[in-house]
Amino acid sequence: MTQTIIGIDIGFGFTKATDGKDFLIFKSVYGEAVDLQIQEKLLGESNHDEHIQIEIDDTAYFVGELAERQSSNRSFTLDQKQFISSSSQVLALSALSKLVHEPTQSIKLVVGLPIGHYRQYKDELAEMLKKTHLFTAIDAHHQRIDYTITVTDVRVLPQPIGTVMDRLLGTLGMPKNQRFATDKIGIIDVGFRTTDYTISDKGRYSERGSLTTRNGISRAFVKISTKLKEACDIDIEIYRLFEAVDSGSIKIRGKSYDLKSVSEASFKQLATAIAADANTTWADDWDIDAIMITGGGGAVLAPYIESQLEGVTIPIQQDLDYRLHNVRGYLKYGLYTWQKGEA
Repeated sequence: MTQTIIGIDIGFGFTKATDGKDFLIFKSVYGEAVDLQIQEKLLGESNHDEHIQIEIDDTAYFVGELAERQSSNRSFTLDQKQFISSSSQVLALSALSKLVHEPTQSIKLVVGLPIGHYRQYKDELAEMLKKTHLFTAIDAHHQRIDYTITVTDVRVLPQPIGTVMDRLLGTLGMPKNQRFATDKIGIIDVGFRTTDYTISDKGRYSERGSLTTRNGISRAFVKISTKLKEACDIDIEIYRLFEAVDSGSIKIRGKSYDLKSVSEASFKQLATAIAADANTTWADDWDIDAIMITGGGGAVLAPYIESQLEGVTIPIQQDLDYRLHNVRGYLKYGLYTWQKGEA
């Protein structure tokens, strides 16, 4: 029987995962699970109301939007060491609880890390994940499923390489786009906490052209939150700003605050810093054929970044949420590696 391969992108802002059939995105927030007195949805079903609840070592967690709504004590961090040691397992098993369909199963995982933290944390992350995990998933109706999931192999990639693999490989893991196998491509991966810069030179990772900075989209969110603090004297957690920034306004205690102008100013300033870092980092790589902008932050900042880059940009395919290109690439790399022989 073919072993299940799953790609998981555990990000500071969102955790993304796919098994090739389904995609999953949820906020990288979790908190203690509480006994909910009212389980029924007062106004019917909501496609965005995802119930993710797991229990690990007798400790129960609400995860994602459920934790944001219901948990008094929530865990959300932008510290890489704390994120790996405390958050990664909870978020990874939460993803598996939605994608693994048999209570007892063996799987293989491909995950990613920011380039700047790859060397330091890749072995720790792989060791944490490569073992047998015992946990329980609890649905909205209190139904419990006990899982025994054995992760037999883990591959950890520098995060932006996922986008390269997504463009280079087809859905079955076979090479399909020769441009990414023959050209020199620069990748700017704008995440929530970090921005990664890397070069794929004829399909090979370039250490010299790679860099991680802390210029993630959260930097703009912090400035937006600061402006709101000045206006209403309330500290808004930055992970609670996603929908508000997207819609252009937020209601605080019944009063609406316009976010369009402050958001645009913050995004432009961040995009200028990101483009400047790319131009400096790749100053000696004048033979780059093209540049790709990816990541959830890339979807927002691409129009501001492109005009300031020294080079030609490749538009990202519009067939998928920007946040999912890396994780779909992880899955394809797993298929290429384990089903078609070692890379």
